[in-house]
Amino acid sequence: MNPPPLPDALQVWQDAWPQALATWSRFTRLQDPRLCDSRVQAAAEGLTGSFAAIRLADQRIVIDLEQVQQLGLHPYALEILAHEIGHHVLAPATASDHARLLARIRRALPTLEAHAPMVANLYTDLLINDRLQRQNGLRMDAIYRRLAQAATTPASTVWQLYMGIYEELWQQPRGALGGSTDDAAVHADAWLGARVVRVYASDWMAGASRFATLLLPWLLQAQTDARLDALMDTQHAGKGSQPAGLGHLEDDERAPILHPAHDPRITGGSQEPADSGTAAGPQDAAAGTTGGQMREPFEYGQILRAAGLDLDDQQIAVRYYRERALPHLIRYPSAAQPQALEALPEGLEPWEPGDALDAVDWLQSVLQSPHVIPGVTTVQRVHGPAPGREPSYEPVDLDLYVDSSGSMPNPQQHTSFLTLAGAIIALSALRAGARVQATLWSGTRQHLHTDGFVRSEDAILHVLTGYFGGGTAFPIHRLRDTYAARTPRDRAVHILHISDDGITTMFGQDERGGSGWDIARHALQAARGGGTMALNLYSPLPAQLAAAATGWTADLLRAQREGWDIHVVRDMADLLQFARTFAQRHYAPGAMGAPR
Repeated sequence: MNPPPLPDALQVWQDAWPQALATWSRFTRLQDPRLCDSRVQAAAEGLTGSFAAIRLADQRIVIDLEQVQQLGLHPYALEILAHEIGHHVLAPATASDHARLLARIRRALPTLEAHAPMVANLYTDLLINDRLQRQNGLRMDAIYRRLAQAATTPASTVWQLYMGIYEELWQQPRGALGGSTDDAAVHADAWLGARVVRVYASDWMAGASRFATLLLPWLLQAQTDARLDALMDTQHAGKGSQPAGLGHLEDDERAPILHPAHDPRITGGSQEPADSGTAAGPQDAAAGTTGGQMREPFEYGQILRAAGLDLDDQQIAVRYYRERALPHLIRYPSAAQPQALEALPEGLEPWEPGDALDAVDWLQSVLQSPHVIPGVTTVQRVHGPAPGREPSYEPVDLDLYVDSSGSMPNPQQHTSFLTLAGAIIALSALRAGARVQATLWSGTRQHLHTDGFVRSEDAILHVLTGYFGGGTAFPIHRLRDTYAARTPRDRAVHILHISDDGITTMFGQDERGGSGWDIARHALQAARGGGTMALNLYSPLPAQLAAAATGWTADLLRAQREGWDIHVVRDMADLLQFARTFAQRHYAPGAMGAPR
C-alpha cells in the first residue's frame, strides 16, 4: 500500500533546489528541475524505471514524485537533488564525457557491453555520493537504507558488492547498507572498489575501466535486481545531445586494461603498470592530425546508442564522417577589403511584416506619417551595388560522383575512405561558399543524389553515407542532364569522380544510345571548372598508350587526353591525402575561383 501523499511535497522540493545547488558551488546555475506529480508526466519527460534522471542535452533534472513517495524518499529531497546536480557538475557533466566514459567501460566488459550504461551509472554515483556524504554531510547512506527496506526480492551479488563499496567508503559495519556480511570475495572486491573511487576521484575517466573490470565477473552471474533499476538516472542522459571527439581512440583506451588488484596506484605496490602504448593501428598513418587509431563507424554507433541517442545507422554515419572530416577542412576564408561591391542608398520602398525588423527606416517612416502602422506607413531603405576598386572572386561549384558498388565498403559499418574523402572536399567547398551536387552510384538504376547543387551539409552527407553494394554502371544520364542546358552565365563547376576502374562505364552508351564520351566531353566544356578522377587502381597509368593496351587502361588514357585530371591511389587510405590536397588547391583562401 502506497504511503499517503505528503502535504506541500512540491514546495518542499522547490525549497530544496537552491540548497542543492549550493552544495556544489554558490555559482552553480542549472534550469529548474522538472518535478512530475505522476509517472505518466515523468514518462512524458523521458523518465522511466528510476525515480530521477538527468538530460544532458538541455541540462535538466527530472524527478518522479509519485515513485519517490512510493519508495519513502520524500525526506531526502536535498540529497536527491544534490546527487542529480552532481551528474551535471562532476560526472559525467557533458554529453561528450558521457560517451567517452561509456567507450572505456564497454572495452572493459567483453561480451557484456550491453551493461556499460548501468556500470557507468553506478560508477559516477559512487563518485558523487562519496563527495556529498563526506564533504557536505548529506545523508546519502540513509537513502540506501530506505531502498533496502522497500525491496521485496533478495539482493543480487552485484548489489551486495555495490553496497559493500559504500560501507568501505563510509566506514559502516558490514551489512549496514545491504552489503554481504560473510562473503570474503565480495569483501575483497568491495575494498578494491572503494580504493578505485578514492584514488581516481580527480581522474575518474581513467578509473572507469578498472571499476568495470572489477564488476565483470559479478555481472556474469546475470542476476536481476529492481534496486539497481531504481538507481539508473543516466541511462538515457545523452538523448538529443551532440557528443564530440569519439572518432578516434584516445591513448588510454588503447592501453592494457588493468584489474584494480594489479594497479599499483590501488594496491600501493612498487611495480609499474603495463606500458600504456600500443602498436599503431592500420589507420594511424592516414589519421593525419586527428591523432591515433580511428574508431570504426559501427563501434561509434554502439557508443552513441549506449549514451541514449536514438539514431539509425545512416544518421550515425552522417555524424561519424562529419567528425572525421572536420580536422581536414580548409580554414574559413576571409574576404579581401575593400569589397568588390559597395552598397549605396537609392531610395525607399514599403516595409511589410515578414521583412527584417532592423531594415525599417524609422525616421523616414515617421516623416511620412506620425502614426506608424506596420506594413502601411513603414518604409525601408533600398541599396544598390556600386563597382568597387578590386575584383571579386566566386568559388567553383562541385559536382561530386562517388562509387558505391560491391567493391566498396559500406560506410555505415566500416570506414570508407571514399565517403571520407567526399565529405572533406564537399564540406570544404561549402565552407568556401560553393554549392555541391553529390551523386552516389552503383548498378543500373542504383543512384542517390542531392536535389541539384545545394548548400546543405546534411543533404550531402546523407547521400555520401548511403550504400548500394551492387553492380557497376555509371549513371550517364545524371551527367548528361546536369550540363545539357548549362550556360556561360552559370557558375563554373568542377566535376570530381571518386571510384576505381569501374569509372570507365561512364564512357558507354546512355539509355538513349548516346555516346558517353560525347556526354563527358560536353560536361567538361559546359562546367568550365575542370574535371578530376581519383581512382583506386592496382598500378599507375603508363605515360603513353602501348600498342597492345586495351580495356580500362586505354579508356583512362584517352580520358586523360580529353582533359580529365586522373589521380591514382594504390591504397584507399591514400584518398585522405588526396582530399586534403584537392580541397586546399580548389577551395582554400587565395585559391578560389576566378574574377567575376
